[in-house]
Amino acid sequence: MERTKVNALLALDTTPGQVLVKGWVRTKRASKNFLFMEINDGSCLKNIQVIASDDLDNYADIERITTGSAVIITGDLIKSPGKGQNWEIQAADVQVVAIAPETYPLQKKRHSDEFLRTIAHLRPRTNKYGAAFRIRSEMAQAVHKFYHEKGFRYLTSPLITGSDCEGAGEMFRVTSIDPETIQKEGKIDFSKDFFGQESNLTVSGQLSAEMFALSLGDVYTFGPTFRAENSNTSRHVAEFWMLEPEMAFCDLDGNMDHGEELVKYLTRHALDHCSDDMGLFMNFVDKSLRGRIDTILNKEFDRIPYTEAIDILKKSKKKFEFKVEFGTDLQSEHERYLAEEYCKKPVFLTDYPKTIKPFYMRVNDDDKTVAAVDLLVPGIGELIGGSQREERLDVLENRMKEMALPREHYWWYLDSRKYGSVPHSGFGLGFERFLMLITGISNIRDVIPFPRTPGSIDF
Repeated sequence: MERTKVNALLALDTTPGQVLVKGWVRTKRASKNFLFMEINDGSCLKNIQVIASDDLDNYADIERITTGSAVIITGDLIKSPGKGQNWEIQAADVQVVAIAPETYPLQKKRHSDEFLRTIAHLRPRTNKYGAAFRIRSEMAQAVHKFYHEKGFRYLTSPLITGSDCEGAGEMFRVTSIDPETIQKEGKIDFSKDFFGQESNLTVSGQLSAEMFALSLGDVYTFGPTFRAENSNTSRHVAEFWMLEPEMAFCDLDGNMDHGEELVKYLTRHALDHCSDDMGLFMNFVDKSLRGRIDTILNKEFDRIPYTEAIDILKKSKKKFEFKVEFGTDLQSEHERYLAEEYCKKPVFLTDYPKTIKPFYMRVNDDDKTVAAVDLLVPGIGELIGGSQREERLDVLENRMKEMALPREHYWWYLDSRKYGSVPHSGFGLGFERFLMLITGISNIRDVIPFPRTPGSIDF
């Protein structure tokens, strides 16, 4: 007999008769002549109840079943007399695949997030994290669906690179040279390394995506990126996923239009395709989540220049930890004030000072600001960071000279501005931050399966 997932069973209108279910025991309770087990197989939030009577040949073995044990159930799917469930299984056969010992750490119904991070290999079995990672999976599918429908081409950009896209230097070095050799010589001779030059894990697929956008028109990358940033905040991890569209013949306004359409699409998809899991977060994790999602879906996002945002922050009566001045990068507290208290909805900030932005952003006519944009959202702060790219070769060369970037490492990037360069734009959306936005989960470590943070790489 073919196995049926619990989510498929619970969606049935009529019983098919006998079914086969495989999963893990969430709870077990005994009566005089029966055992009741709640079985979950990870396919959905809900469990299915199994009734095992004492006339089963291996009933003594079934009595030994504990929370966390793995079982295979064959039996008749019947109407349930209990409240809150349409179906239950009258077991004809119960195979005990594995008995979990009494030390199984998920005995209680509730555990702290801090504790569950120490057992990241088991936390997907809890309701909260099972729901979070089902939503994550569905959202990844939705990303590809959105871009396929819009005619974008998917680019798998390299994870190993010789370029620093952001120019911040917070990159993980990649080398094949033995550490003992490095220690003995007191330095790394990159000419003897695998690639013959310094190489690192990528912080962004953007530069690669630009090359393909200038050939295929509209492209996107979606994959892991890495930052060697020694930060222990609730918004940072060392390995995370970025969604990065890049669009030829697109200016800053078109870039913002695209970002707003994307966020609304993904949010709507989550409601339509993950309703039970989303309900858990709305009802038990963040009571304000429903209203925040309604705002995202039904209100037009604001657009404010950076200069105006600085004035707003200065004139506010809010006491900030970090001082606000023109030419400073905004901190999370500033971003959240603008999105949560001033605009009360998502807001695009545009036209930042060029001194605080990377070399590839298009210089505005004032020669002081660049065509940069960040999308700030309630509860998170920055969700999207992007820009219109500098398509003018001479201006780009001057920017690289100002920032002391070696031309030889970016010859191919400059080359793209020689041959049919066009205005183009793009951005990066932090996938984990988006998941935080739609679930109300407040720590980025809880929306990524195995978080990589300073001093922690256990799993």
